[in-house]
Amino acid sequence: MLSRSADSLYWIGRYLERADHLTRLMRQQTESLVDSPVRDIYFGWHRIYGALGRTPHPGPLDLEEDDSYTLADSYTLADDLTFEDTTPDSIRNCFAEARENARQVRHRISAEMWTCLNRSYLQLQGVAIQHIWSSSPEQFYAGVEADIDTFRGVSSSTMYRDQGWHFIRLGSFLERAELVASLLSAQIAAVRLFDVPADAYWTSLLRLYHAFEAYQKGDGLAIDADRVLDLLVVNPQLPDSLSVSVLGLNREFSSIGAGPDRTAAAQARSQLDYMSDLLRSSWPRTTDRHGLLTEFRDACRRLHDLVGDTYFDYPVVTHPARTSAFNQ
Repeated sequence: MLSRSADSLYWIGRYLERADHLTRLMRQQTESLVDSPVRDIYFGWHRIYGALGRTPHPGPLDLEEDDSYTLADSYTLADDLTFEDTTPDSIRNCFAEARENARQVRHRISAEMWTCLNRSYLQLQGVAIQHIWSSSPEQFYAGVEADIDTFRGVSSSTMYRDQGWHFIRLGSFLERAELVASLLSAQIAAVRLFDVPADAYWTSLLRLYHAFEAYQKGDGLAIDADRVLDLLVVNPQLPDSLSVSVLGLNREFSSIGAGPDRTAAAQARSQLDYMSDLLRSSWPRTTDRHGLLTEFRDACRRLHDLVGDTYFDYPVVTHPARTSAFNQ
């Protein structure tokens, strides 16, 4: 398929995965505003912005013990992450980018996929922070989550299983791996910063990734930070675990096949093997889990560059035209 089409499909997967992850974080964060201590609320904001790798648009986060300041800060931060046009990774911008990429490849996706994504995008255009804040913002985020789940279901049931399908999934798995590694790293950093290793912080992480019940089945009721991290990193049955994302990346690379640049393809495969080894061999032995998660996140970013070199931005080799004997 054309490299520009493959590129657009890959980015549809990445942007919608990014929107879904941030939406889930925002739903959990806005739910916590009702009855959580101020310290827990600021912990949540530090974790989100730490995972994104940036400071808030309004300025650095300062812990305010006054509830009115806390709610004002939360209002501004939620706007920054949800609707702010100058925030590249805001939920609205992620939908806009996904829709624009889908518009360029409407011939490669189903009509139902386009309708679903376009409807969600248009619904977001008429909403602002003041509209959702006056009632129940967590319900707004739950609705956005449902829209993304609907798109995934429509894609699964209507899209032809050619290379385009696999490029969407490749983007989704790679984005998920990077986001999960970034959030786990930010979780560890935030716990150290607040110096309150409360069970609730780790329970919220389990609930974010739909892993609380799985943890109870395997590890009981007592919350242990190391066991939580083990579950989210190496469990082969948890959909959001890093191991499952790496397995998904392996499948999609195999399904798509080598691209025109065979050197870049070999490097991408080697990078994926390195990521697998980080989880399989290095994780059980490491004493620096924060450092290893950061290393894994950086490996995801390197793999993204190699995916581009392999399938989208490879050099075009031209051969000199042959001169026929008649023209000599």
